[in-house]
Amino acid sequence: MKVVRLLLLMLLVAALSGCGYNSIQQQDEAVKAQWSEVLNQYQRRADLVPNLVNTVKGYAAHEDKVFSEVADARSRIGTIQVNADDAASLAKFQAAQGQLGGALSRLMAVSENYPNLKADGLFQNLQAQLEGTENRITVARNRYIQAVQQYNTMIRTFPNNLTAKMFGYQTKPNFSVDNEKAISTAPTVDFGTSAPSNPAPASSAH
Repeated sequence: MKVVRLLLLMLLVAALSGCGYNSIQQQDEAVKAQWSEVLNQYQRRADLVPNLVNTVKGYAAHEDKVFSEVADARSRIGTIQVNADDAASLAKFQAAQGQLGGALSRLMAVSENYPNLKADGLFQNLQAQLEGTENRITVARNRYIQAVQQYNTMIRTFPNNLTAKMFGYQTKPNFSVDNEKAISTAPTVDFGTSAPSNPAPASSAH
């Protein structure tokens, strides 16, 4: 009897392997790993915000609207409990990240009106870190998109779809193309009037 059960178990394992069970597991883990990297890079950007804002304030303390936009966008991200397997949650997360990206673009554009700020070594370093982080976000997001596409294709393809249905695996939502373009495109900034060309930095900044 034990031998029969063992044989049946071996046949079941072989059948599941042939129907893509192991591959589905591997793809699912790959998606989770890529999502963790996306979150890691977005957090890296959020961590840069306080230093960036404080540095810019040292030269452009009256740019209250820009500072408020950045602070509000960063705060909004902190309130989101994102679940990458839920389309509505992912869309909300993506929209919030897009708003922070836009606010940061406007913050960085402020430097164009303040030559002393542009020449500040700390600002230049933070700017380089932000640019590098934005590149890492793009890479991580694209890899996640590819991982989700591969996973979704696998579990929708016969006979893997039978195995996926048996074990409750479903297709995963992905980043939307339209919002991706909005995130990656810097907004147009119009200050209207020119700020002083060489304002003295506030003493608290250095």
